[in-house]
Amino acid sequence: MSRILIVEDDEDIGAVLQRELEKDGMEVFRAVTGTEGRMMLANSPDLVLMDLMLPGLTGEELLTHIPKEIPVIAVSARSSVDDKVSLLTSGCVDYITKPFDIKELKARVGAALRTAEARKPGTCLTCGEMVIDTDKHEVYIEGKELKLTRTEYAILKMLVSGGGRVISKSELLDLISSDTPDCTESSVKVHISNLRKKIKDLTDTEYIEAVWGIGFKLKGDS
Repeated sequence: MSRILIVEDDEDIGAVLQRELEKDGMEVFRAVTGTEGRMMLANSPDLVLMDLMLPGLTGEELLTHIPKEIPVIAVSARSSVDDKVSLLTSGCVDYITKPFDIKELKARVGAALRTAEARKPGTCLTCGEMVIDTDKHEVYIEGKELKLTRTEYAILKMLVSGGGRVISKSELLDLISSDTPDCTESSVKVHISNLRKKIKDLTDTEYIEAVWGIGFKLKGDS
């Protein structure tokens, strides 16, 4: 069960958020001031939903007290690009403008929780905004799940594990042979082509680069 801390001084909005998140099986704690929110961090929430214009500590001030491993989503009526950029660069994983659609908010909460879970040490590989949960065999890009076949997952995992170095087709086949014995040198390019198309459906970032005459490598910050 995920534990959510809501820091919101509007009682009506706080009540709606609590009710809707509890419907999804989450345990919810509420604070109405930034100072109270700081104290309630002792409950070890998995995610914080916070307003910015709060009594006591402001949202920006509260953010400096929240451990970096806890994802924070700002929910505010302030809608300027500068406000959004400032919060996202200061540590928030997302920014939702009031008034909001509750379905969209819950979807963003779910995405942030999945990404945070996948980033826990010992359970994931990362490259830029791509996270591979090696325990669950799941892949997320920018919080959105990337649905892959067994072979596509094996190829992507090996490319990410390569740390940006070029891996030849023959080496790639050797590395994934135990997981996908049916994959052949002639089919590798087809699997990678399909993989690149699926990634393209989720993001404009190009993750896989073909190195002519040699093989493939992962682009981005691994």
